[in-house]
Amino acid sequence: MRPLEKINKEEFPSSVQANAAFGSISKQYFGKTADGESVYLYTLTNKHGMQASIMTYGGIMLTLKVPDRNGAMEDILLGYGTLGDFIRTGNKPYFGAVLGRYANRIANGRFTLDGVTYQLSVNEGRNTLHGGTRGFNKKVWASEEFYRDDAVGVALYYISKDGEEGFPGNLAVKMIYTLTDNNELIIDYTAMTDKKTVVNLSQHNYYNLAGAGNGNILGHVLTLHADRFTPIKPDLTPTGQIQSVAGTPLDFRTPTAIGARIHSQDPLMMYARGGYDFNYILNRSGAGMVKAASVYEPNSGRVMEVYTTQPAVQFYSGNSLDGSDVGKGGIAYQRYAGLSIETQHYPDSPNHPHFPSTELFPGQIYKQTSIYKFSAF
Repeated sequence: MRPLEKINKEEFPSSVQANAAFGSISKQYFGKTADGESVYLYTLTNKHGMQASIMTYGGIMLTLKVPDRNGAMEDILLGYGTLGDFIRTGNKPYFGAVLGRYANRIANGRFTLDGVTYQLSVNEGRNTLHGGTRGFNKKVWASEEFYRDDAVGVALYYISKDGEEGFPGNLAVKMIYTLTDNNELIIDYTAMTDKKTVVNLSQHNYYNLAGAGNGNILGHVLTLHADRFTPIKPDLTPTGQIQSVAGTPLDFRTPTAIGARIHSQDPLMMYARGGYDFNYILNRSGAGMVKAASVYEPNSGRVMEVYTTQPAVQFYSGNSLDGSDVGKGGIAYQRYAGLSIETQHYPDSPNHPHFPSTELFPGQIYKQTSIYKFSAF
């Protein structure tokens, strides 16, 4: 394998085809960063009119328009309306962004590999969150659109240099957003390194199935296919324990309204700032794709089902939104305005050897897939 600095798009497995029987893709110039890098917006539309738009800045998904039970399309993603807003605010809630090199938290911004301790940039107290001060959510990605007979999509490419945010190894990353004619949003992650490192990639859409800005998500009915979770400390990093959800406010094994227990005085809920921000361990008997979650919004009839190859999901109920983030259409997002279901490995895994490993070696290919399938009834 050639040095990763020279790796190009062709060295990754690809599903690119030349023509589309259905669906369409548009590409438009969307502005420049302070460094003068041009940013583009891709809009993917399937044959049913479902639509997703993705920026090359941060791999951010800007909109996702999904039909309700009457066929009416509505954008269900929270977020800002312009590139300038994302840059000006720093996108502190991570609206729609790619998370890397390491999604979620690494305690004290530090881990050890083969006897070498790596100090990362810290951006949440003493901890590293979602890759550090300037993670993948603030990078401009190379891009390439593609068509299939049953889908359209965009592939994004980025090379994270050795030492970026403190992480070892040059890491070449490919991320693919695919919109299928079955109303599925498929997110594929691939990465390779030239030095042993840790990798945990995810994506941070905030969903409100009633429509972005249409109230809160407390009435959404959630099912999580997870019997266990990783308890947290007050700083939201894991204790290292694994606990059953039984008898706790975190139990969504049967369909339950998100707001039913969200105001519980359980200490863990208080640590999570009065809501949900927890890593759920998915029920699985082996490797491969499993169903992780489903969400139903009664008024619109919209349903979102989540499938993944990852071992866990982070369910976050938008607890820290406080009205200071003014999004698309001038709407100020209040607490619980959107929910995230981030497919992932466990938080802080490099510091907990009994957690599933996030180590990546030279010659290995990191590959994970998540599917968000939409319907209505």
